[in-house]
Amino acid sequence: MSSVPVAVVTGSNKGIGLAIVRALCKQFPGDVYLTSRDPARGQAAVAELQQEGLQPLFHQLDIDDLQSIRALRDFLKDKYGGLNVLVNNAGIAFKVNDTAPFAVQAEVTMKTNFFGTRNVCTELLPIMKPYGRVVNVSSMVSCKALERCSQQLQQKFRSDTITEDELVQLMNKFVEDAKKNIHEKEGWPNTAYGVSKIGVTVLSRIHARLLNEQRKGEHILLNACCPGWVRTDMAGPKATKSPEEGAETPVYLALLPSNVDAPHGQYVSEKTVHPW
Repeated sequence: MSSVPVAVVTGSNKGIGLAIVRALCKQFPGDVYLTSRDPARGQAAVAELQQEGLQPLFHQLDIDDLQSIRALRDFLKDKYGGLNVLVNNAGIAFKVNDTAPFAVQAEVTMKTNFFGTRNVCTELLPIMKPYGRVVNVSSMVSCKALERCSQQLQQKFRSDTITEDELVQLMNKFVEDAKKNIHEKEGWPNTAYGVSKIGVTVLSRIHARLLNEQRKGEHILLNACCPGWVRTDMAGPKATKSPEEGAETPVYLALLPSNVDAPHGQYVSEKTVHPW
């Protein structure tokens, strides 16, 4: 078993994920795993970084596939005895002009962005080593979507006592309401991506709280962050930030020094904690 520290970035064969891997290869004192659903795309991204003189490693990971997540977990356990840094970057968004019905967009977006990310956390958080760092890439859209929720939903999503089960029920309810075309009547905003990222931010708050309760002395820090509006396939060419600029806050959180105990359980944008 290797004593080398190890970092994993989900969904990292392009865009912000690739920029996070690039930065970690330069700054993280250990092995950095680039992951993607498609091994060919992942290997191509690794080759691109090798051309730059960097040494990322590759592991297949499809966050929509529980077996794929568990294969990565078992690999990390066997080879490294656990995990030091996890950046949950993988996510999807429908284009603004996509013609897929809203109900379909709600179900597909929620499956990957919330439930896929949650499954990664369920499998990999138990193998996080002391002083580990977990970064869940959320979005400023989650804040805007939260403001457009009914007061009742806002109260639930801001609660310091909401449980993971309650959050899962709410995310499932959004999808069901969307299918019945009553989501707006039920107090939801008209954005599947935004609601999925509310889920990611609230899940981060819940998991940070559980780490405090169950693993207090281990100094694991877990936060959600917004990379900003970044020029990627997802956001398009008009966005204001380069992928490298988008990677700055996630990388900052991934590399928080071992002698700090904050931020933890926060929503961070531009390396600054923002109220949720």
